[in-house]
This record gives sequence, C-alpha cells and structure tokens, in this order.
Amino acid sequence: MSDELTIRVEESSTAGRFFVDLGDGYEAEMTYKRNNNQMIIDHTGVPKPFEGKGIAAHLVFAGVDFARLNGRKIVPVCSYVVAQFKRHKEWSDVFAA
Repeated sequence: MSDELTIRVEESSTAGRFFVDLGDGYEAEMTYKRNNNQMIIDHTGVPKPFEGKGIAAHLVFAGVDFARLNGRKIVPVCSYVVAQFKRHKEWSDVFAA
C-alpha cells in the first residue's frame, strides 16, 4: 500500500460505498444505504493486515466531505462511525439528528 489513499465512491439510487484498493486483493470499505438525502452508514471494514493505519478514518472523512458537497445528511449506524461523530463535533452540519 502506498502512503496515498485513493478513495473511490460507487453509488446507486438505494445504496453506496466508499472503498480503497489496498493491493494484493485487499479492499477497505464503508457502506451506506440511501434514504432521500440521507446516507445511513452501516458498515466500515478494513482487512486485518491494514488495521490501525487510519484507513477507516479516511473513509469516514471522505463520507463527510461527500455529504457536504452533495447536500446530504449522515445517519451513523456503524459503531466506528458513531464513535467518530462523537469525536468530531464540527461534523454536526451533516449529522442527521
């Protein structure tokens, strides 16, 4: 894995995901369901050999940026994303209360 992460987004009318190709068949991802202008983030996964490198945090930051750019609100369901929202009060503008 290089030091630069290229986070990509795939989205349909009902769901989407942010993901990173980590090489050698490994991929990290954060998935969500769509409900109108809401992104219900339900899963964040990083393969064991890549844990602890901040990859999941990069995925969440990308999701927050995406929500801001696209007029969306985030409903965190994944425990990791819930914890990140508790740490980052500056994300309140995209938090779906």
